Amino acid sequence: MKKKTVLLAALLSLYGWAGAQENKSSTEVTVEVSNPWKKAKSDAPVAISLDELKPGFRVRSAVVMDGTTEIPSQLDDLDGDLKADELAFVIDLPAKGKKSLTVTLSSEKSDKRYPARVYATLLVREAKKNKHAPAQSVTVPGTTNFYSMVHGHGPMFESELVGYRIYFNQKQTIDPYGKFNKGLEIEESLFYPTPEQLQRGFGDDVLMVGNSCGIGALKGWDGQKATHIEPIAFRTERILSYGPIRTVAEVEVKGWEYQGKELTMTQRYILYAGHRDLLIETRFSEPLENELFCTGVQNIMGTETVSDSDHKGLVGSWGRHWPVTDTVRYAKETVGIATYIPRKYVVQEVSDKDNFLYTLSAPGQQGFHHYTMFTSRKETFGYPDADSWFAYMRQWKEELEHPVLVKVKPADKKK
Repeated sequence: MKKKTVLLAALLSLYGWAGAQENKSSTEVTVEVSNPWKKAKSDAPVAISLDELKPGFRVRSAVVMDGTTEIPSQLDDLDGDLKADELAFVIDLPAKGKKSLTVTLSSEKSDKRYPARVYATLLVREAKKNKHAPAQSVTVPGTTNFYSMVHGHGPMFESELVGYRIYFNQKQTIDPYGKFNKGLEIEESLFYPTPEQLQRGFGDDVLMVGNSCGIGALKGWDGQKATHIEPIAFRTERILSYGPIRTVAEVEVKGWEYQGKELTMTQRYILYAGHRDLLIETRFSEPLENELFCTGVQNIMGTETVSDSDHKGLVGSWGRHWPVTDTVRYAKETVGIATYIPRKYVVQEVSDKDNFLYTLSAPGQQGFHHYTMFTSRKETFGYPDADSWFAYMRQWKEELEHPVLVKVKPADKKK
């Protein structure tokens, strides 16, 4: 009897293994990426929905090849169901050039790790002083003041060039972290570098955002000035992707009482490796009617601010002021900001005492998107003055208007 039991167990194990083998799948897909712009692109972002690739199975790993060269990539779960939704990578393309890539999707997990070019974290304060617990998502009632319960006051994320955080309060302001040198710092500095880290050349907070839109934060508009995202029923802030190629942070508000409506709004902040600019995607649970919003750039405090605009969705500012209230230990910082809203969403160019803005709307649609970025004068790789920043700002808009084109060809083979 004992021998039969052992044999049966062995057979079950064998058939179980064979069944698992039969369930393993992979497919190769050819993806053509092209650059229609007149200039070469470096670290051009590419994001492909897995639905478009049609794998026919649950994808757990992917490999992107440019001939015999592998391109680092990542799979992102963007809806929280623990299943990958998008494949993302960055690629260099010559002017008017194209590349044919081979993408291999597999149902098997991979332990391959690419060098991190971005970083993201959300840290909730523990009871013990100066202790923090990592969190992926936090939801609080709109009446809860959670701003000081999160280290850095919200999700923090960075590329090699810049760092950002999003305030966990009604402002939902995007606040910048400027760097002297390219590299990842926030995992070590946590947005607040020590004197020793500053001596080593770490960056720091470079802007006091106050009640402004800071670096391109979306606001309400009351006809005269920008307004905060309040009152609301619930606010959630989360990290959807930690890298190594891009970070994706998200802020969701439910029950926003705004312009006679009750809105549920989700904003996604996407930062790619090699980039200083953020893509901000805003979507609503229902189609919009005539609700009016605004965004733009901060009118940097002090008397040294200049601004520039093309009056068609692009606006920038350049100024110098103290980044924090401590004006003894900290020096003034010089910062340039730029925001671009696609023309189809722009209603009117406006301003208030804190901001240079555009109002925007999208009647009948469930969302819109815009872009924002900044530079710090302390950067050894940045822009030395307002003229060079504004010139780059206009080039940046042109590049955004000529994104990489992606064409997915039928799968070559399935196993």
